[in-house]
Amino acid sequence: MKTKANAGRFRDTRPAAPGAAPGWAPVPQQTPIPRDWPTVGVVIPTRDRPELLRRTLAAVRAQDYPGRLRVIVVFDQAEPDWRLADDADHPVMVLANWRQPGLAGARNTGIMALDTELVAFCDDDDVWHPSKLRRQVDALVRTPGAEFATCAVEVEFEQQVHPRLAGTDSVTVEQLSRSRMSMLHSSGFLALREALLEDGVIGQVAEDAPGSQNEDWDLLLRAARRHPIVHVDEPLVRVLWGRSSFYAYEYTTKISSLRWMMARHPEISGCRPGAARVYGQLACWSAAAGDRKQAWRWTRETVRNNWREPRAAIALAAIAGAVKVETVLTALHRRGHGI
Repeated sequence: MKTKANAGRFRDTRPAAPGAAPGWAPVPQQTPIPRDWPTVGVVIPTRDRPELLRRTLAAVRAQDYPGRLRVIVVFDQAEPDWRLADDADHPVMVLANWRQPGLAGARNTGIMALDTELVAFCDDDDVWHPSKLRRQVDALVRTPGAEFATCAVEVEFEQQVHPRLAGTDSVTVEQLSRSRMSMLHSSGFLALREALLEDGVIGQVAEDAPGSQNEDWDLLLRAARRHPIVHVDEPLVRVLWGRSSFYAYEYTTKISSLRWMMARHPEISGCRPGAARVYGQLACWSAAAGDRKQAWRWTRETVRNNWREPRAAIALAAIAGAVKVETVLTALHRRGHGI
C-alpha cells in the first residue's frame, strides 16, 4: 500500500456507524458512500490468558469494518491453542512466536505473516469498540502521507472505567518527547503494514527493548519522525489495568526499559519536562525496588530538570518510608492514571 496512491484511491466519505454495543456509548449514524476499503490484519499476542483472549477475539470479530479483515493470534512462550483457528468471515490464524520471545517478537511474527495493506495491534486483555477499525482507517486514509494512526482509550480498573483523551487529532515528536501520552495505547495502533517490516520506513517493533516494555513508545516516536500520527480522539479501546499485566510490578525491567528509551531517543532528554517525567518514574521504580541510592539520584535529576514534576514528591515520600509506591499507583489507577 503506497501512501500517495491511497490518498487518491479512497474516496472521502463517512460510512454508517453501528448502534451501541453493551458498555459503549452509541455512535451517530451517517449516510454511507461506496468506497474501496484497504485490507486490515489484526495481530493479537497472547500468553496464558485464555478467557481474556476469547473476549478480545470476540470484540475484534464484531468489528463493523466493511473491508477484508484477517486476525492472527500469536502465542508467545506458551503452547498455541490451535482450536482458535477459524476460516469464517473474519479468518483467525494461530501461530507460535518464532522470533525473540516477548511482546515485540510476537507482534513482528504476526506482521510478517500477514499480506494485508494495514496492520492493527490488540493486546489479549483489551477490547475494541465495534466501530474502532472503520473510524481509524477512515481517518488514516483521509490524511495525505499518513502512515500511522492511534485512538483514545478508556481505562478499566477495579470495575471503574475512565476515558483518557489526548485533546488533539495529530501527534508529533515534540508531544511524545514531553509526555508518553498513555492514551496512545498499543491496542489502538494502526499502520501501513509495509512500513513496519524490517526494511520498512518505520521499521519493526524493537525486540531489543528490555522486557518488551516501552517498545510502543519507541514505535510512536519513530513513526512521528516521519509524519504526524493521525489520532482519533475518542475512546475506541477499553484497556484493562491491574494484575492481569505481566509487567505491573517488574520494577527492574521498568527501569531498564526507561533507560533504554533515553539512550535511544535524545529528543526525550532534550525536553526538560519530558526528561523530568522519565527521571521521576526512574526514581519511583527505584524506590519501589528498595534501591534508595538510585532513587535519590533520579529524584535529584527530576528536580534539576523540572522542580514541579510531581513524581519527585512521590519518590521522596517513598524513600522516607511515608508511603509505598504501590499504594500511590493503586490510587492513581482508580482515577485512570499511572506513575
